[in-house]
Amino acid sequence: MRVALVAESFLPHMNGVTHSVLQMIRHLERRGHETLVVAPDAGGAAQPAPSGRTALVPSLPMPAYPDVRVSYPTTGRIVGVLREFAPDVVHLASPFALGWKGQVAADALRIPSVAVYQTDVIAYAERYGVPGAAPLAAAHVARLHRRATLTLAPSSASEAQLAGLGVDRLRRWGRGVDADRFRPGRRSAAWRESIAPGEVLVGYVGRLAPEKQVADLRALCGLPGVRLVIVGDGPERARLERELPGAVFTGFLGGDDLATALASFDVFVHPGESETFCQTVQEALASGVPVVATGRGGPLDLVRSSRDGWLYRPGDLDDLRERVLDLTGDDAKRRSFGEAARDSVRSRTWESLGDQLVEHYREAQRLRPLDEAARTRGLSRRRVIAHAARPR
Repeated sequence: MRVALVAESFLPHMNGVTHSVLQMIRHLERRGHETLVVAPDAGGAAQPAPSGRTALVPSLPMPAYPDVRVSYPTTGRIVGVLREFAPDVVHLASPFALGWKGQVAADALRIPSVAVYQTDVIAYAERYGVPGAAPLAAAHVARLHRRATLTLAPSSASEAQLAGLGVDRLRRWGRGVDADRFRPGRRSAAWRESIAPGEVLVGYVGRLAPEKQVADLRALCGLPGVRLVIVGDGPERARLERELPGAVFTGFLGGDDLATALASFDVFVHPGESETFCQTVQEALASGVPVVATGRGGPLDLVRSSRDGWLYRPGDLDDLRERVLDLTGDDAKRRSFGEAARDSVRSRTWESLGDQLVEHYREAQRLRPLDEAARTRGLSRRRVIAHAARPR
C-alpha cells in the first residue's frame, strides 16, 4: 500500500502530531508499505522524514509561537504532489489548514482519506481569546471531518465532541507507547539528586502554552517536602517561571533524557483540559508513575481513579492540591499506584496501533466508492450506505 501522510506539524518541531507521524512511518515501512510525508517547510531547520519520501510545502511561523508553522500551498500544488506519488490512501494528521488542502486534493483525485483528530483547535481558539474564532474553528473542523472518508478519534471525549458537530464515520484509534523506553527501570537517583535532593518530585511534561493550563500548578507551590518540576518549553515559560516560585524548569527534554525524567518523578500532573488524548500521561503510566490529571478530555480514558492515579474536578485547584497530597504523603500508595500504572499500558504498543491503522485504511478504501455513488446521485453518503446495507 502507498500512504501519503499530510501532517499539519512535522520535524524539527517535536510534538504529539510529529511523534505519531514518525511512529506510523516506521511501522508502515517495516510492514512493506511505501510512504510520503507532506509537511510544512521549516526553512533552514527543515528535516525530511527518516524513511520514505518527503514533500515540504511553503509555510510561515505563527507570530506568537514561531515553532508552529502555518502552510500556504495552493491546492493545485498538493494535487500535483499526490498525483505523482499515486497513494492508495491519504492520511490527514491533525488536519486543519494544510489538512484541508490535502482533503480537497484527495477528493479531486478520488483517493480515500483518513482524518486523524489530534488537536482540539476549538478549545485552543477559546483559550487564546480571539473574538469569534471558536465558532469559525468548530465549523471548519466539522466541515473537514464530514468530508473525510473516515475519521479516527483518540478518546471517548473527542469522539463525543466530533459526534456533536455532526461528524459521521467515527472510529476510535488511540496512541501507542514505547514501553521499553518509558519504564520504571529508568528511574535515576543521580537525576533526582541534581533536581532536588531528598524531596518528593511532582512533575509536568509538555508545551508551555496557555492551552496547557500549566499556571494551575501554582496550587502545588509550597507543599512541604515537595518540589515541582516542569519539563518543556514554549511561549509561556518566562511568565510561568515568575508564577511558580520554587519550581525547577528543565527546558525541553527528549528521547532517553525524557524517559529518565519521567521515571524519576514520584507523581505526574497534567492540568490541561483540552487534550484529545494526552500522550505524556500514557508515558508516565508506562514509567510506573501515578498520575493526577484533570477529569476532562483524553485523561478520562487513561487514568483509573483510585487505581493508578486520580482525576480531579476540572478547574478545582483545591481538589488538585488534595489529590497530589494524597500521593506525596503516602509512599506505599505511590508504589501500589505505580505498579498498576505500568500494568495498564502493557497492551498499548505502537505495533498493535499501527496494524489497527492499516485496517482503517482498508476500510476507507472500501467506503470511498460509496461516497462517489452518493455524490453522483446527489444524496448524502449516509443514505447511500443505508441503501447499500439493505438485504436483497
